[in-house]
Amino acid sequence: MIFKAVIITLLVLIMISLGMGLWYLWTDRGNSTRTVRSLTWRVGLSITLIVLLFLGLVFGWIQPHGVG
Repeated sequence: MIFKAVIITLLVLIMISLGMGLWYLWTDRGNSTRTVRSLTWRVGLSITLIVLLFLGLVFGWIQPHGVG
């Protein structure tokens, strides 16, 4: 259950970072590095999520299943 909460938290943080990047892109008009920093955080969080899912499959914390 805690593994699912971590995954959901990472997904929410990724969406927040993406929204912040859009906001900074819109408001700063290219005058600061906040957009790049926000999108860098998003990429880092996404890589963390992918690694965490891979480790979850390897160690058996999550089980893959088919739809239907």
